[in-house]
Amino acid sequence: MQIPLRQLWSLVLSLSLVGVPLCAQSETVQFDGTLVEDACEVYPGDENIELDFGTIVDKYLYLNTRTHSQPFTIRLINCDLVLGKEVQVTFMGTESTALPGLLALNAGSQANGIAIGFETQSGEPISLNRSKDYTQQLKVSDTNNINLKAYVQGEPNALRDKSIARGTFEATTTFILEYE
Repeated sequence: MQIPLRQLWSLVLSLSLVGVPLCAQSETVQFDGTLVEDACEVYPGDENIELDFGTIVDKYLYLNTRTHSQPFTIRLINCDLVLGKEVQVTFMGTESTALPGLLALNAGSQANGIAIGFETQSGEPISLNRSKDYTQQLKVSDTNNINLKAYVQGEPNALRDKSIARGTFEATTTFILEYE
């Protein structure tokens, strides 16, 4: 059977259109945002602060519920007060279920029944995962120090039952600095 040439082109064209997806009308996608500069820089080395509580005797926690605070400092340099006159510090991490607002120990810690708390130099608590819980005014100077403290506290049930497990421990928090 012989197909007239006109019908053949029509058949080829029809078959070739079946395998091609239909084109939709193109739209423009526009992205926008604002690239900003932080008011201060974190002093090199202060991005990762390690605080060693040393040896803690469990009997001390049973008597006092918590350790004395250990000071630590986040140093800010090259602050531009045009970009921000105060800094808000937020500590983020896994919150203790037994002591809300305090930092839970990392998985793999030998010790348990304790958590890590944060406070200001004057002893005001700083709760974990709560923004704007601590704010400090920035000064016109080369360095602005955020002086804070941390402590180890026994969990209520572990203190009551005298069940604090001894051993090494680690806890990790991330601090976020927001400028206003």
